Amino acid sequence: MPQEGLLVNNSANIAGKIVSGFTYSHEVYGEGFFTFFVEVQRLSEASDVLPVTISERLLEGENFVEGLQVHITGQIRSYNNYVEADRKNKLVLTIFTKDIEQVYNLEEYNPNEIILNGFICKPPVYRTTPFGREIADLLLAVNRSYNKSDYIPCIAWGRNARYAGRLKIGERIRVYGRMQSRAYQKKKDDGQVLEKVAYEVSISKIETESSFSPESSDPTDFNDGLPHDEHDEEEAGIN
Repeated sequence: MPQEGLLVNNSANIAGKIVSGFTYSHEVYGEGFFTFFVEVQRLSEASDVLPVTISERLLEGENFVEGLQVHITGQIRSYNNYVEADRKNKLVLTIFTKDIEQVYNLEEYNPNEIILNGFICKPPVYRTTPFGREIADLLLAVNRSYNKSDYIPCIAWGRNARYAGRLKIGERIRVYGRMQSRAYQKKKDDGQVLEKVAYEVSISKIETESSFSPESSDPTDFNDGLPHDEHDEEEAGIN
């Protein structure tokens, strides 16, 4: 598949402040990779702290340090990480960096823009919150090179949620939105309460396979009709 097609399938653009150091993660064919976190502001006073993976080759000769403002382009990647305490695999998301640059004015950039083109790979879960907000959880399988796929959890709201709740396994859709972080608590069998963070894509627009083309850029058929940052994720209560 051409690289252009892969970028249409999975495109991530974020702009924000580096809020951690760089931690060595792993090596692939002699190339080392590091992880760090970037804080991305929402339209409200809230922010999302997002995990980022970067090759050592993009860091050579650069001085990306905590507190620096950066613009990153890349893709959302997923992998399974075995958690010994829970004795099960956990789906982990990260933004895989294709390019990074220092910026001085974050207002010149869209701080958090995600485009995914993939397939529904498990039945959507539609529900309403105690406040009456409609929500649907989706798991999207997004193809990439070497016959691999990334499995990316997404959340839809309002009319989008109502529509998404009717989607079937195997249906292909394109979603537009932003990657968000969400803190929650999980109570263990022994009563201990753990503080955890979940990552997902909050959907603002959905485009179906029958209505999109490589050139399309305005999938308004299923726009939820709300400013993107007005969704109240705190109501969701998703663990």
